[in-house]
Amino acid sequence: MDWQMRAIRGATTVSENTIEAMREAVTELLDELESRNNLQPKDIISVTFSVTKDLDAIFPAAIARTRPDWDGVAMLDVQQMHVEGSLQRCIRFLIHVYLPISAPIYHIYLRHAANLRPDWSLPQSLAGSPQVVVTTSSDRE
Repeated sequence: MDWQMRAIRGATTVSENTIEAMREAVTELLDELESRNNLQPKDIISVTFSVTKDLDAIFPAAIARTRPDWDGVAMLDVQQMHVEGSLQRCIRFLIHVYLPISAPIYHIYLRHAANLRPDWSLPQSLAGSPQVVVTTSSDRE
């Protein structure tokens, strides 16, 4: 089986700027990432988390590091570029991971962030025809 470095995107929103709300949302997001993609932390190369400017209660990477086997993963937290009218209280991630080339990728968009990329609610495969992405909202990434 051939393996390749792959990228997985995801996002979620939180109801308020508190440690508890952010912990719940990040945990839900990473649980879904691991289960949908059959992902093991040992296969993760790096994770970049971004948060909108209205979230500063805790670093998402600090939450991720408390997960089993995530303490050795290279992680970075950054502030998302502010665009007037964009989705508020949003946490995004970009994860680079080694996966089999044939494995489908499930990009995880939860809560209000599901509106950012509804086209990625289905598995994305490297094999097959190119994906046509149609976006009509300025909120989409």
